[in-house]
Amino acid sequence: MRSAHVMIAAPLALLLAGCGGVADGAAATPPPSRAAAARASAGATPAAKVPGSGRGEAEERPAAGAGVPAPDAPIPADPAELAAALRTTTTGLYAAIDRWTRSGQESPPQDVVLLSLHQQRIYRVLARDAALTRRTAERLPARLAAEARDNATAVGRLLSLARPISAARRKQMRLAEPLPAERLRGYMTRAEKRFGVDWEVLAAVMLVETKFGRVTSSSSAGAQGPMQFMPATWRQYGLGGDIHDARDAILGAANYLKASGAPGDYRRALYAYNHSDHYVDAVQAHARQMRRDPRSFYAYYNWQVFVLSAKGDLRLTGPR
Repeated sequence: MRSAHVMIAAPLALLLAGCGGVADGAAATPPPSRAAAARASAGATPAAKVPGSGRGEAEERPAAGAGVPAPDAPIPADPAELAAALRTTTTGLYAAIDRWTRSGQESPPQDVVLLSLHQQRIYRVLARDAALTRRTAERLPARLAAEARDNATAVGRLLSLARPISAARRKQMRLAEPLPAERLRGYMTRAEKRFGVDWEVLAAVMLVETKFGRVTSSSSAGAQGPMQFMPATWRQYGLGGDIHDARDAILGAANYLKASGAPGDYRRALYAYNHSDHYVDAVQAHARQMRRDPRSFYAYYNWQVFVLSAKGDLRLTGPR
């Protein structure tokens, strides 16, 4: 690591690993037991509305529409059924993303939001069971099987770092709607041109850190902004920008990754960003999938914030 200051602070990370943030590899708290992980299925009931989530108290639950899953639709457990669900969901999602990106509409349509959420919940199931992932991938066409393995790997690596959080800590979290996807991607492509760091890597970091800015809380150790910089590190690499501004934060992250070895050695650079091999594996797997199919960026953009509680998964953002 080229800086004496760790960019990613563990306290916020521990709350959000596998959903909207990461965990420092030095964290001493043990991971949840196998039994607790098994209880944390992707079909858990969404949490109550959290202040700052951008969702109104009286917001009506969106209708799923023909062929579009409801927010809490069941996730199959049988490999053949799960493979069929994943194939149908991904095919429908990418078609919906194509329509969205061609339309020029800024906000994601309802079908993109719901299909992305269903895809995310499928991967949270696969991520907890390597054998199920293997048996499911065997039933998928090669390209989708590669996507499934990368996504299950990424989510699984982060879930292995996750820690359950209390209701009191959840209430302290600040959440918001992200900036438009095209605007964020534009910031990333401009950072790539300036520093040579792949936009897909920057997108994967932002996905893992704060779900593209949905999590606005600072960590208890002081890491801030959509790319989670410690202020001292920001002063060194932030180029004089605003740590909370997405454009400035993405440029700062590209600057830091470049100084730490990217693009020649992404693994080294990402390990400098966060001292966890599981973190590095997750970011690289998500970036690899976006290189394989850029539409994955828009799917990931619509993945929501989940946290772990003693009773299982809780979803804090997205459709109710």
